[in-house]
Amino acid sequence: MSNKPSVAGLANVLYIDLTNETSKVVERQDLHDKYLGGTGVATMLMHEEFKEGTDALDPESPIVLSIGPLSGIFPCCTKVVAMFRSPLTGEFGESHAGGRLAMAMRFAGYSSIVITGRAKRPVYLSIYNNDIRFKDASSIWGLSSTTNIGKILRNVEPSAGKRSIIRIGTAGENRIRYANVNVDTYRHFGRLGLGAVFGAKNLKAIVISGDGEIEVPSKSAYSKIYKEIFTNIVETDLMEKYHNLGTTENILPLNELSGLPTRNLQQTFFEYAETISGENFADNYLVRKISCAHCPIGCIHIAMLKTSFGPSHEYEVKHISYDYELVYALGTNLGILTPEGVLELIDRCEQYGVDIISIGVVLAWATEMSMQKRSTTEETKGVLLKWGDVKNYLRAIDLIVESPNEFYSALAKGVVFASKKYGGEDFAIHAGGLEIPGYHTGVGNLVGLTVGVRHSHLDNGGYSIDQKAFKNNLSDEEIVDMLIFEDDIRGVLTSLAICLFARGIYTYDAIIEALATIGIERSEEELIELGRDIFMKKYELKRKFGFDLDDVTFPSRFFETASTNGMIDEARVQNVLSMYKKRRWGADRT
Repeated sequence: MSNKPSVAGLANVLYIDLTNETSKVVERQDLHDKYLGGTGVATMLMHEEFKEGTDALDPESPIVLSIGPLSGIFPCCTKVVAMFRSPLTGEFGESHAGGRLAMAMRFAGYSSIVITGRAKRPVYLSIYNNDIRFKDASSIWGLSSTTNIGKILRNVEPSAGKRSIIRIGTAGENRIRYANVNVDTYRHFGRLGLGAVFGAKNLKAIVISGDGEIEVPSKSAYSKIYKEIFTNIVETDLMEKYHNLGTTENILPLNELSGLPTRNLQQTFFEYAETISGENFADNYLVRKISCAHCPIGCIHIAMLKTSFGPSHEYEVKHISYDYELVYALGTNLGILTPEGVLELIDRCEQYGVDIISIGVVLAWATEMSMQKRSTTEETKGVLLKWGDVKNYLRAIDLIVESPNEFYSALAKGVVFASKKYGGEDFAIHAGGLEIPGYHTGVGNLVGLTVGVRHSHLDNGGYSIDQKAFKNNLSDEEIVDMLIFEDDIRGVLTSLAICLFARGIYTYDAIIEALATIGIERSEEELIELGRDIFMKKYELKRKFGFDLDDVTFPSRFFETASTNGMIDEARVQNVLSMYKKRRWGADRT
């Protein structure tokens, strides 16, 4: 394989077998001609590689990593799509991460990486161009800090600056079902448990780099479109908020609109929101902003947490990334009153490598169980959870990762599993089996989370539909129309591996022009059809994994707590859901 890949011709898939420690490269122009890259190609590779009856943590359960044709050559095309079977929900798993990984895959010459098998011992993969090595990871297996793992690998692997290091912590090793994969310290494959899949494969980390060169067929056309897109990003207000306060800008507006889940969604207004607002973090804790490779925005906000070793001793200073979802999950949802408390909890989760949204919802459920005296001190090992208690939440996080008894083992499997075993299903806050993100805005959000291919707010932005409904009433038909439109266009954006923060920049027209500069011709109609096709192919996988929209149920808490648009009517939710299914699949849902 050439070390000088051409953008227009890059369609190389690297297949890695951990069991036999072998690899091969196959050019898959067939997939890229139709599905472009990213989530489209990853979906089709999952169809090819998944074996019926394979559990999420079985050795042959595949992991697919994919980038898009614009990765590395246009701004904000920074994401890598990871696809797998989720050990948390048992169904479709998809997660996206930024950092340097897309750039590193591009320079190494790979559009996708497919990983199967289970190593005989802990290993990490070292990928440098076409040099694929399976290296012993026994010395870093069991290390409690994903940060330290990154520091160690940086010292022993080449290509600083053009290199990406992704790794799991002890949560992944212990197969905590919502363990994540840390990407270049401040980014993650967060949701749905990819870290547990890594752990089940004895795969501690992947280090990838390359020295390939990127060439475009038409430099003049490329320069023109690049400048237009770059200008729209940095000289308009379309992405300004992501640089200024980041997503934590949402805290105060959502709080004012009664859309901010608080204390396990018992309410949607946090009386101490100003103390943990984006404004307060920026004024008093923010130390720097950083970007993913080839992104000019700087949306990654890093706070400083200063803690004392003890009386009369020096201070320890940690730099901790924060955003809206983290402040919701480990802040408002647990009744935490101070930025220091939120940052301590984020840091503990980051060291272990767990999805913060999921563990925040799990801890909130466990708090209600504790406060209602529905869990015993023997089960909790003496940890009495109550709102705002940072110290006991830190101890509970330790115990979840350690899983020393049945109760904490249940918490490590997610809120659905724990509530089925111990009760409290009516306040186990999830949609489609996945713990909810930080929005309680109305029908659009709830249905959107339910029908979304990965039950994420990023699937179709249902919460933003509710924001429109707050200003102007929307009919059920209009809500369904908007959800389907967003389902499909986001399938296009993620096939190009574009950061969804830039979705307002990359309109269909901009996408068509950008693709044309690298020799890929698509019409708007073709892109719309592509998005629809990808959605349907994902749902085929979901059904293979056992998901059926007809089996969905909702915790009653969703209908007991007022949202931005008032109380949510369950009958209306069912009506919108029914309309959505009919629009998508017709009367015959095969």
